[in-house]
Formats: sequence, structure tokens, C-alpha cells
Amino acid sequence: MNPSKLGFFFLQFFFFSTAFSQVTLPQLIRDSMVLQRDAKLKIWGWASPGEKISIRFNGKAAQATTNIKGEWNTFLPAMKAGGPYIMQIKGKNTITLQNILIGDVWLCAGQSNMVHQMALHNITYAADIKKANYPEIRQFWIETKASLSGPQTNFSAGSWKWANPADVADFSAVAYFFARQIYETQHIPIGIINASVGGTPIEAWTSEDGLKEFSSITARILKNKDTAYVNDVNRRAAAGRGISRNDTDKGLIGQVKWYETEYVPKGWRQITVPGYWEDQGLKDLNGVVWYRKEVDIPKSMTGVPARVFLGRIIDADVLYVNGKQIGKTSYQYPQRRYSLGPDKLKPGRNIFVVRVQNTGGKGGFVPDKPYYLDANGLTVDLTGYWHYRVGEVYSPTVRMGLAAISPQSEPSALFNAMIAPATDYVIKGVLWYQGESNSGNATEYRNLLPALIKDYRLKFSSPSLPFLYVQLPNFGDANYLPSDGSWPLLREAALKTLVIPNTGMAVTIDLGEWNDIHPDNKKDVGERLALAARKLVYKESRLVSSGPIFMSSEVSGDKIVLNFAHTGSGLIAIDDEELSQFAIAAADKKFVWAKAQIKGNKIIVWAEGVADPKYVRYAWADNPVGANLYNAEKLPASPFRTDE
Repeated sequence: MNPSKLGFFFLQFFFFSTAFSQVTLPQLIRDSMVLQRDAKLKIWGWASPGEKISIRFNGKAAQATTNIKGEWNTFLPAMKAGGPYIMQIKGKNTITLQNILIGDVWLCAGQSNMVHQMALHNITYAADIKKANYPEIRQFWIETKASLSGPQTNFSAGSWKWANPADVADFSAVAYFFARQIYETQHIPIGIINASVGGTPIEAWTSEDGLKEFSSITARILKNKDTAYVNDVNRRAAAGRGISRNDTDKGLIGQVKWYETEYVPKGWRQITVPGYWEDQGLKDLNGVVWYRKEVDIPKSMTGVPARVFLGRIIDADVLYVNGKQIGKTSYQYPQRRYSLGPDKLKPGRNIFVVRVQNTGGKGGFVPDKPYYLDANGLTVDLTGYWHYRVGEVYSPTVRMGLAAISPQSEPSALFNAMIAPATDYVIKGVLWYQGESNSGNATEYRNLLPALIKDYRLKFSSPSLPFLYVQLPNFGDANYLPSDGSWPLLREAALKTLVIPNTGMAVTIDLGEWNDIHPDNKKDVGERLALAARKLVYKESRLVSSGPIFMSSEVSGDKIVLNFAHTGSGLIAIDDEELSQFAIAAADKKFVWAKAQIKGNKIIVWAEGVADPKYVRYAWADNPVGANLYNAEKLPASPFRTDE
């Protein structure tokens, strides 16, 4: 070995020996973890090069020796569900891990609807939170990180927490209700590893290897590895960034601020809440609008804690009551639920002021949401007439056509930082709730979702790893004529993916909200995923786990006959009305609304004026209001079309 190489060797040896002078473990392997039952378990970590490591756990033992990089790994034999157990890991130092369970571990991934924690639904699920007492249901929450450079080996933070009234608030609501049903039916410990980030595309969650068939995406991954390129793009994007703000909000720069009790309102105009200000005379306004309302509060609602429900506000808001800031939200999606201390309200006249900031599209208070004050079992309605005044108007957007690179939206970046460090941890299966951020490339999603499934099965070394996913719910404006949209294509991509073995789908076409991309009903989503798991993974053969799934069609004269799987105890119209949201077309594909009739486990579809029908669609819209085809087990049919 020449002197320069020898010097490098000893420098490298010194680095690793000092970096890992003690046995260290990945963040996932720690107190209170849940290990996968009935599977050979990999345990790994770091220590000094050449150090001998021994492990004792549940009457089993294993050994390892670190390599020159200070890495070690070993395997424990498969074990049955049980615990709690203690694990001892010994090298130069000894680590003792407490309260370990063996059960089933599920990776829960996706975007914001998988993120949404129980705390965000603390009104809807107050009783579920209060009654949570499941020491054997545990969650490891992975903090949001992204890596453009490549796969990472560890998480920087995280711990296992069990489902009690305090800690369950941090659980993903979908994942919790899934885990609770599985726990209550299978009677084994359940671990949840939650890796989810709002507003993220499926490409960000797929590894570079998993995207090799998508040449444009892999080219983008390669570019993003060049730090100089990324920094240059972001610098130039920042220089040309859109809205010019003068930070001259009149409501905040005067001697008396508009939210203060001393302020005397002048020149304020009437406006209705809820509602968008663009629909009430403020055309194309991006900026800050202040809302003010005098609310009469009875004495019985004062001196006690209270809550203000302000629905949803686009985009950001700050609430003041009687001159004091109560709460604020920086973006449009969360429902506004602000708590007031017992000293914040007074009998009689109270001043409510909301500063609303919007940078694009319609701004204001979203309709069809709760707007009221709640205290001492009593409520005061906050809808109706308020007064408003414009505090600041933003200059029109001037863009240079260059978007900044947001790492968490880039291909493979979330996989690298939030999935890759967990791929040595044995899991039972994957739960996936995502798709909203891919509505712009919905057709490509038909290839991207199968690619993700294949990728995870390879990375977790489990060729038949169960993969359960949510088909997106209804969302957006209702269209009362047959129509197209991007969300039907995303739902179709999910439906077609069922041809992949060991996959399951939760249909949620009835669980959405037209004006909220984050619908409040997360329990039914989680429980429908659990039904799929119980049928597919836990082999409850007699269980009806899905609503009707279209299988085939045949033309019979002027009618089309549809055949379905998963009809359960029979097909029904859930509302006892005529079947709706069926459309039919001849070869020209000009769809019109159709009549539909249940005949046993088939449906007959026809329409006057369509003598030679070729195609049928069902619930084929972003928000197919009135879609009512279910089975008798009250599970909805998946939307479908026969004309792809």
C-alpha cells in the first residue's frame, strides 16, 4: 500500500472509531417499539470498527461484528406475538431497551389526509380520544425531511408512543382507526410507522430505482443531485417571485390598531359570513381584508372556557376577541377551532375581529362549515352580517416563469429521507392515502402507483407485501351534467391497480366534502382500510370487505348489462331512491344521464334516445353528488367507466 493510501486508511479508521466509540442504534429501534411477528428480524446499528456485538431478546441470542465503517447487523429468529419484553444490546457499552412488543407493523404513508392527526379532529372524535386506552397500539411518527442527494440511513428524531388520551392526539386519524379495528379483531399488538407529508406527489415517495422506467423523472433526479444547480434555480426563482407586498396593512400601522378595543370603525362595509369576498363586490382582490362583528354574549357563557369555530378561511387568518389575539392559522386547509380562556369573554357586547390574508383565487370564509361560539353547553351563531375593510392590496403577480425547487415535492426526495431508513425494519404491510397532488398528471398515475408498489416490495425485501390504499373521495363543485375531470382518472388508476396481487382498496366516494380537500370523516376511511386488511391479510374469508366493483358489461338491444364483484348480500340504492349517476353513450361517446335498475347482482342501464348504446359511466365526476349504488353491507360501489 503506498503512503498516501495508507494515510487515508488510518484517517478513515480514526474517523469511524471516534464517531462510533459507543454502540448506537437507529431511531426506530428503541424503547416501546413493536417488532413484526412471525418474521426473521433484522437488528442493526453502529459501533467501533471490529467491535463484537451481542443481543439477547425473549430467550433468543444473536451476535455481530462491525465492519470497517462501523456498521453491524444481525438477525433474530421469527417469534409469536406477545410482550412486553426487554432487549439487551452489548458491545463496549450496554443498551437495554424496555417495553418491546411483538405484533404486526404497518407503514402508513401519503400526503395530508394520512397526516391529519386526531388532534385536528378533536371535536368530531372527542369521545374516541377520551376513551383511548390501548397500550398495545403504538405509533412512530417520522418528522418531515427530504433528501435530494440520495437515501439516508437513519431518522434524526422519533419515538414510539402508545394510544392514550394525551398521545393519541398525535396519531394519524386514518391510521389510528385502522389500527384500532385490527387490534380489536385480531387481538395482537399493532405498530404504526407514519411517513406522510401534506401536498406531496407520489414521485417524491418512490425511490430512484423505482422510477427508472420514467426517463423524464430520472433525469430530474440526476439534476437535483447537483447542489449548485438547485441553489442557482432557487436563487433565480426568488429574484423573480410573484407578488409585491408593501407591508402597509392599514389595520396594523395606525396609532390604534383595527383589532384594539379603543379603535372606532369608520368606513367599514357590510359583508356576509360565510362567503368569499370576490362574490360580494371585492373583485380580484389579493391582499388583507379585516372582518369585524359585535357579538352579544349572555352572562352564562362567560367566566368559563369557550371555543370559536370559524370553519375554514382562505388563506391565512388571525382572530382577535376584545382586543386580544386568540389564535392564528397560516394556510387555508385546517378548520379553525380556537380556544378562549375563561377571562376572554364578558357579558354583553364583545368585539370579534378576524384579519384574513389571501394571495390568489377567492378569499374569505368557506361556505358550508361551522361558524359559532360554544361555551358552557350554549352556542352563539357567528354567521350572518359582519363588517369589513380592506387593509392592504397586493400588486398583481409578475412571474419570470421559474419555479423554486421544493425538496419535498421532488422525485425520490421523501423516499430517501422518510422511507429508506426504515426499509430494514420488517413490516406487515403498507397503507397508502395519496393522489390529490397528482391530479395534474392523473393519467400517468396509472403507471406511478404500480411502480410505487413494486418499489416498496423490493426495498422491504417482501415480494408479496400487502399494499392497501384509499381511492380518493368526492371533492369540488357538483356538475349536474355528465362530465369529465382529473379526480375520476385518479380513482380509475386506483381501481385498475387492484389487478396487482395482494392489494386492496378502500372506496371513499361518499366520505368527501365538496369544499374541503381534507374531509373530516377519517374514521370510516381507516375502518374501510381495516376491512380490506381483515379480508386480504388476516383471511376473514366470509367478511364483505368492499363495495361493488365493476367487472364486465354486455350490450343487450338498447340496454347495457353490468356485472359486479363484491356484491355482498345484494346490490341496493343506499337512499331507497332510483339509482343515480349512471350515464350512457353510443359510439360517439356523447354521454347522457341514464336509467338504471337492479336485477339480482346485475344492473341494467338504458336511456331514451340512445338506441345503440356502447358505453356506461358511473359516478364519473370530481364530485358525483347522489352516487347511491352500494351493497347491502352499506359499502359504496367504486366509480368506473367502460369507455377507456
